[in-house]
Amino acid sequence: MYTYQIKVEYLGTEFVGWQIQKNGISIQEILENELSKILKVKTKIIGSGRTDAGVHANEQSAHFRTKILIQNQNILMNSLNFFLAKYSISVLSIIKKSHKFHARHSAKERVYKYYIINRKSSLALEKNKAWLIKDKINIDQMKKGAQILKGTHNFSTFRASSCQAKSPIRTLKKVTVQKKNKKIILTFRSRSFLQQQVRSMVGSLIYLGKGKWSLNDFKKIFKSKKRSLCAPPAPAHGLFLNKVLY
Repeated sequence: MYTYQIKVEYLGTEFVGWQIQKNGISIQEILENELSKILKVKTKIIGSGRTDAGVHANEQSAHFRTKILIQNQNILMNSLNFFLAKYSISVLSIIKKSHKFHARHSAKERVYKYYIINRKSSLALEKNKAWLIKDKINIDQMKKGAQILKGTHNFSTFRASSCQAKSPIRTLKKVTVQKKNKKIILTFRSRSFLQQQVRSMVGSLIYLGKGKWSLNDFKKIFKSKKRSLCAPPAPAHGLFLNKVLY
């Protein structure tokens, strides 16, 4: 068997998420269907992790195994993109890897970015690609809150009730908040994340930035480990899986 890594970008707006589900079309399902047609054998694609409905990816990583030796990966990539043209999905590369490579288990870090547009007028170019917030936001407060999140903690407060992870302990290696004109970019880097963790952290940082919470409130709610005290998660459409590092 041969193992190939596939890197993919997509807009998640029209999909139920990465993973195959019964309630709608997923990115994984479309990729598997098109790849299986080209290779003329049913082929399963394993992603580095799930992205929820409406979440996008600049570079999702996945892999597939096949008995077929692919002589020219660029030809396969071009063929796939031809059939994917009707969807908001594009294959960026296909790379032959060792048989030990696993898109999920081999990953050392995942980087997510969340985009916020802070202005009064509605979005046209960034619609469904960023969270529009019209209220004034205190960026300095958000930066202070981001530093509290950095490091190894119990992230139960930011964990979805349906999360199946064995432990709520995670290590955030990087958390930054940057503002460029009207755009606010939040970056999160960790080996792995809990279900809805990033969106829940963003929602809570926005409560802090809007003045709904003080810095002390933010600390207490984070340390409480109580999901019921968490701010509403930020909308899915502002979140991008930016990169998976191996």
